[in-house]
Amino acid sequence: MNIRQATPKDAAIIADFNIRLAQETEDLLLEPNTVRQGVEALLKDPAKGFYFVVETSEAGVVGQILITYEWSDWRNGNIWWIQSVYVREEFHGKGVFKLLFEHVEKLAKESGEVCSLRLYVERENGRAHRAYQKLGMEETHYRVFEKGLR
Repeated sequence: MNIRQATPKDAAIIADFNIRLAQETEDLLLEPNTVRQGVEALLKDPAKGFYFVVETSEAGVVGQILITYEWSDWRNGNIWWIQSVYVREEFHGKGVFKLLFEHVEKLAKESGEVCSLRLYVERENGRAHRAYQKLGMEETHYRVFEKGLR
């Protein structure tokens, strides 16, 4: 398995994975053109974040992770938010997410500017909870509130 930073050539597969992710985890149907445009916008503008993908020579891209940023004035550092994690079903349990997470963690530590890695997860997604805990993540006391604007 090879991990690399995603490029605009990966937009179609990343958008497809994001659509699958929303369907599988939230039973949510996303609008494909909106997702594709969102992925393309991020891939063109590193200030928005960056994706890493895992690929194999036989199967192509089999997993992804998105990192976005949040500045913490309390900690004088960046928080990297882990988002849009997806691994093709036939690669579950083969270390794809672990590879992605450890790669991101290594880069974050090397940067000297990242104070924390965070993510949000569906309350009922026990499999994901266990996977994150195995990698040393802990549940925080925060709840997420949102007000949709479009």
